[in-house]
Amino acid sequence: MARQALGRALVTAKWLSEAVQAGRVGASLRVLDASWYPPQERNARQEFKERHIPGASFFDIEECRDQSSPYDFMLPSESHFADYVGRLGVSNDTHVVVYDGDELGTFYAPRAWWMFRAFGHKEVSVLNGGFKNWVKEGHPVTAEVSQPSPAVFKAKLNRVLLKTFEEMMQNVGSLQFQVVDSRPEGRFRGTELDQGLESGHIPGAVNIPFRSFLTETGHEKSIEEIQQIFREKKVDLSKPLTATCRKGVTACHIALAAYLCGKRDVAVYDGSWSEWFHRAPPRYKVSELKRNKA
Repeated sequence: MARQALGRALVTAKWLSEAVQAGRVGASLRVLDASWYPPQERNARQEFKERHIPGASFFDIEECRDQSSPYDFMLPSESHFADYVGRLGVSNDTHVVVYDGDELGTFYAPRAWWMFRAFGHKEVSVLNGGFKNWVKEGHPVTAEVSQPSPAVFKAKLNRVLLKTFEEMMQNVGSLQFQVVDSRPEGRFRGTELDQGLESGHIPGAVNIPFRSFLTETGHEKSIEEIQQIFREKKVDLSKPLTATCRKGVTACHIALAAYLCGKRDVAVYDGSWSEWFHRAPPRYKVSELKRNKA
């Protein structure tokens, strides 16, 4: 079987296709489609029903979240996550491969990858290039929905991989860890609206738009290229690092990129800008637009 690309955090379409064709998808290998799109644009669940990787299950990020939170996609409780992924046939011994159908190649899959890691799961990989490239390379798709046998998953939240609003507030003064924001430059600088919110960034944050880590085809860039991106932004991967974005999704691309470089402990600020905007005092929201108006 072909060697997986760039370590266990990524698997190639060739590797997964060979696993699918060898009948390995089951209790030891689960494939999850973690697609999500704005409802007015695309219907992720419907698209999954129409075509997906054979043996895959749909990982619904709308269901697997803290539904009591006012902020999008916040982590669910340990018991909620354990119950949800257990129903998808995932046990603590399962190798999980996540992908999504975004036109970029990968968008939401790193969030699912990080969620599994945050709840203590080690064997989880992102399909490099996503469903877009799976189809482009001619690998099989199906409309047949599999019914995985339920499994027992025991979740234990790894606090190292998660930052709260209070911890982010404290860090503004203490600078105990670096902060990298994965949003587009205009939203980071505060010169364009961020999905209806005024934009800007947390004081001291560095901007590396998540697309920086993807090639034109939608694959992850090489480790050497990723390391260079971090170096150019003066981000030191030997020191503590937290990623943030709009709602804790594309921040996970930062965590994945750093993981590929050997840094396994990047935390994600789950509430990200959507929480920071609503809770932080005005002086803690850096925006060029506000400066220009002053």
